[in-house]
Amino acid sequence: MKFVIDAGHGPDTPGKRTPDGSMREYQFNSAVARYAAELLTAYEGVQTLFTHAADGSRDVPLKERTDRANVWGATALVSIHANASGDGWSAAEGLETFVYTNPSAASPRLAEAVQKALVAATGLRDRGVKRANFHMVRECKMPSVLVECGFMSNRREAELLKTEGYRRRCAEAIVSGLVAVYGLKKKQTQGEKPTVEKKTDFKDVPAGHWGENSIAAAVKAGVITGISPDTFGLGEPVTREQLCVILDRAGLLLKEGK
Repeated sequence: MKFVIDAGHGPDTPGKRTPDGSMREYQFNSAVARYAAELLTAYEGVQTLFTHAADGSRDVPLKERTDRANVWGATALVSIHANASGDGWSAAEGLETFVYTNPSAASPRLAEAVQKALVAATGLRDRGVKRANFHMVRECKMPSVLVECGFMSNRREAELLKTEGYRRRCAEAIVSGLVAVYGLKKKQTQGEKPTVEKKTDFKDVPAGHWGENSIAAAVKAGVITGISPDTFGLGEPVTREQLCVILDRAGLLLKEGK
């Protein structure tokens, strides 16, 4: 999986800042991009690419960004932004995610997943998934979305956009959307045993035991029960009387065609 994480605009893009000049949009966008890329390193087979200048040395032209993503053969692209309404402070608020006006089938699916995760993580107003003729979603050959993570022109949201906690929550939400759509799996750390799902509620039947599936099936069918609600009695001997009861129950199930 090859994901492009694009921090919208650049440090010197005119007008892309809060009305009072206390934060440039790039400061928010680049921080979220960095956190998202860091989070993605925890997943198997994932590579990331920044199409912006991560060191803030220049404003990378939009065509250069999409050309790099296309040449790299990215799986998907997420362009990260902070919104604005008007020239000064305004009441506009909330989150929205954009796809191209005529998107591929995969782009809206990714947009819906990211938008849902962002709303859940931040609690801000859900402005929905929208379509627009933005360069970053129009010129990419891969599924592409552009996220607006709050309004710089809203006093309350501007203060949120300045905090590291909010930036990390946005990054986590973006990664959560990618995980949901592309089925990403966490890397197994050295010495860590793979997690195996338990098939029964019995504490003495370990996950992955050779008889676990048969025990689960027999209990579900009502052929046998544990010696208590949470203990099966693994390894305990079976008496003749118990065997007769098990065979009788199994015979009844066969007669009923179950």
